[in-house]
Amino acid sequence: MLITILVYLAAMVGIGAVLAKQNQTTDDFYLGGRTLGPLVTAMSAEASDMSSWLLMGLPGVAYLSGTADATWTAIGLAIGTYVNWLVVAKRLRNYTHVCGNSTTLPLFFSNRYRDNKRILSVIAALLIIIFFVPYTASGFAACGKLFANLFGMDYLPAMLISAIVIVAYTTLGGFLAASTTDFVQSIVMTIAIVVVFGFGISKVGSFSAVMDNAKSMAGYFSLTHTHDVATGTASPYSLLQIFSTLAWGLGYCGMPHILIRFMAIRSEKELKKSSAIAIVWVVLSLGFTIAIGLLGRAFLYPEILGVTEGAPSAESVFIEMIQKVFIEKIPIPLIAGLFICGILAAVMSTADSQLLVCSSSVSKDIYQNILNPEASDKKVLNVARMTTFGVAVVAFFIAWDPNSSIMDLVSDAWAGLGAAFGPLVVMSLFWRRTNLPGAVAGLVSGAATVLIWDYLPIVNGQTIGNATGIYSLLVGFVISLCFIVIVSMVTKAPDEAILAQFDEYKKYEEKDM
Repeated sequence: MLITILVYLAAMVGIGAVLAKQNQTTDDFYLGGRTLGPLVTAMSAEASDMSSWLLMGLPGVAYLSGTADATWTAIGLAIGTYVNWLVVAKRLRNYTHVCGNSTTLPLFFSNRYRDNKRILSVIAALLIIIFFVPYTASGFAACGKLFANLFGMDYLPAMLISAIVIVAYTTLGGFLAASTTDFVQSIVMTIAIVVVFGFGISKVGSFSAVMDNAKSMAGYFSLTHTHDVATGTASPYSLLQIFSTLAWGLGYCGMPHILIRFMAIRSEKELKKSSAIAIVWVVLSLGFTIAIGLLGRAFLYPEILGVTEGAPSAESVFIEMIQKVFIEKIPIPLIAGLFICGILAAVMSTADSQLLVCSSSVSKDIYQNILNPEASDKKVLNVARMTTFGVAVVAFFIAWDPNSSIMDLVSDAWAGLGAAFGPLVVMSLFWRRTNLPGAVAGLVSGAATVLIWDYLPIVNGQTIGNATGIYSLLVGFVISLCFIVIVSMVTKAPDEAILAQFDEYKKYEEKDM
């Protein structure tokens, strides 16, 4: 099993080494020369989206408390994916092309609003780093937990090995390597999810047995209640909690590592194919992973939840399923290794994209556009690679604690990025009157709201998020949107050059409809 995993990791680095030869310019490194086909675009976008929380965080939530929290989250994400592909993707691809062939999201903002001082670029780049570093840390933490559970390794060395592999192929091959490996990893993830679910059902006996087990626990199989494992009772899942959980879907239009795939596709006409593939894959993968959480509860309980001293956390349910089926019940270590690679795929496919976006934000949006406009492509690429390494080091130390929750790390980062960038992306594409002061106000207010909501203990020693149970993304998105509209309306209208460029983009879009 270990040999299988090592071969897989080596293959990912090999892809990066092969594709490194295609990085002749910074545009190649950041966007792959805008040459992605529809299948790679769709699958790499969704693989980079569905991080370790898909195979560890989400099944763990379903395993622990039942269907309500996990299902409403999945519904919000499915709706967000649908809207992002059908409403945002094509428009963003066209507008970034019109706006000086922008290769990063911060650069698009600066070009869109003729921000000659690059205020937007700097703010956006800094926010990407602030929120992506803990997001990347969640991936490193997942790798550490994975190897620690499987092989009895110490958490830190296990996490270090995974981080080295991810950094290696990302710094070598850039965007093409990240997208190609994400495509491969999406296939591995899909096979792992379906086969583990199928074999798990066969071991439990039938799907009806899984359902009967779920229905036997108070509030477990419900969309309006959650199961409290400590007391065995049901707790109401309020309408406010439902809307707060659905708000996960708002984050999609503000995720730079997903939006960059829209910008990189070979032709905007191919986005229709990509959207169909992406939406179907997301719905199926979310459904199967929630089902795996329920299946694990019927198959594994009480071994996961800490009832036994030293038992792993609920986020290890997928790992334990693989071990119980393909090592203890059906001793085929090779197959077990391949499916463990599915978890690695979920982790690595997101971490590589996050590292790449961080490196582009520093090297392109800050170093080249602000500090050294005359820098050669070679020098900018070197800065990008050094940034990738630096971000990985910081993320490693954030993930130092083996008890850190993957779902919590992802949730906070997702909220920050979605609230800061989502409203501005939407208004930039759809509202002609949006101006530079409004854009700055939207970025800052959205990010500040999430940071205050999630991190400052100002309500009887609790954060506002913990005290109210309302997801910070929902609040931050609304506040950012309000700031964009109000500040844009009370300040000077955009100049004619900005309006003319917006009109050009709209004509470009209508021509392609």
